[in-house]
Amino acid sequence: MGAIWRTIRGYILWSYERGSLHYDIMVTLILLFVFVSPHFINFKDKPVERNPHLTGVVVISGEKGGFIYQIPASAVNTAAGGDVRRQLEQIIEPISGAVSITRYETLKDASGHPLSYKVWVEKE
Repeated sequence: MGAIWRTIRGYILWSYERGSLHYDIMVTLILLFVFVSPHFINFKDKPVERNPHLTGVVVISGEKGGFIYQIPASAVNTAAGGDVRRQLEQIIEPISGAVSITRYETLKDASGHPLSYKVWVEKE
């Protein structure tokens, strides 16, 4: 009975030399756990699904570590009186995660129709 406890203690304390039978058994058990356990244990380790907005968003590195996003005006719906800032956040967040908009400006063509939005953001 004492030999069994010495063997278990050796496994727990990892006291066997490389190349010995007990060392090979410990390594085999570890490898079995690593490769077989995901088939039986649900670790819930799936990546977060982020569906980026299907627009031609251009990202430019800005000053002080911030970013400048250029978003086409066709991606933002201003006809319904919606909040432009919130819509811009909804377009940018799937691309870069949680950000805060510091400012934005509307780039217009010669007749005054919006072409795109230039948005300055900082990571939260």
